[in-house]
Amino acid sequence: MQRATAPYFLILPSFVLAAAIILWPLKEIVSLSLHDVNRFGMLRDFVGLEHFRVLFADPDFIAATWRTLIWTVCVVLGTLIVSVPIALILNEDFYGRGIARILIMLPWAISLSMTAVVWRWALNGESGMLNSALRDLGLINSNIQWLAEASTAFPMQILIGILVSMPFTVTIFLGGLSSVPDDLYEAAATEGAGRWDQFRLITLPLLRPFINIAFVLNTIYVFNSFPIIWVTTQGGPANSTHILVTYLYELGFRLGRLGDAAAVSLIMFVILLVFTLIYVRLAMREEKA
Repeated sequence: MQRATAPYFLILPSFVLAAAIILWPLKEIVSLSLHDVNRFGMLRDFVGLEHFRVLFADPDFIAATWRTLIWTVCVVLGTLIVSVPIALILNEDFYGRGIARILIMLPWAISLSMTAVVWRWALNGESGMLNSALRDLGLINSNIQWLAEASTAFPMQILIGILVSMPFTVTIFLGGLSSVPDDLYEAAATEGAGRWDQFRLITLPLLRPFINIAFVLNTIYVFNSFPIIWVTTQGGPANSTHILVTYLYELGFRLGRLGDAAAVSLIMFVILLVFTLIYVRLAMREEKA
């Protein structure tokens, strides 16, 4: 009996600590979302689901929700598509491979906020480096207001999101590629398999667990990503680049609507929880199959 219960006692302190870190803030957020709250976080009258009703009647919230979905899907899928060939190239044996790996992974060590600041300067409509380079190449005649127009601001932010997510994803894929035995490729080449067949029949199936890891982690990180959107446009112009996390920040810290901000936070939590449960369920079903 003692042997059967010993593992549970060993993990109990860690479980209690994790529960305190996760459940107490969750309880506080639920309480905020169900009460009228002043700008200083003091609870007043119980209002039930009134904050949620206000949110779902707000077109800015609905637009931010759809934009968050587009942002997450585009950045995550774009990152995976770009990172796979880069990881394959960096996995090859060539002169200067170590330096190339360092250069690819170096941006990962830089603060995301600082990276966003650099991109904001580069995309400045008057003196930005991108406009200067395009003018020097003769591709444009007048400056483009990359971050001041809704038609260009959000696509550029998606591009930045892909670029800053790439180093982490490439690192995961390199770890997966290093675990693939070279004997498999040699045997496949002996049987007459080309590079594409080797990738499709050997590399991709063995890399799938690492793709799954990168997909889940990137989805969580990108869904909650705040610095890129906020530093470059702060949700503008005219709220055209707001995603849920920046909309939450504006509600809570600019407009003082802490109850509505807590409701947004809970909605984001539920969305990620549902996504995680569905993905884990599908992954487990795939392993059983």
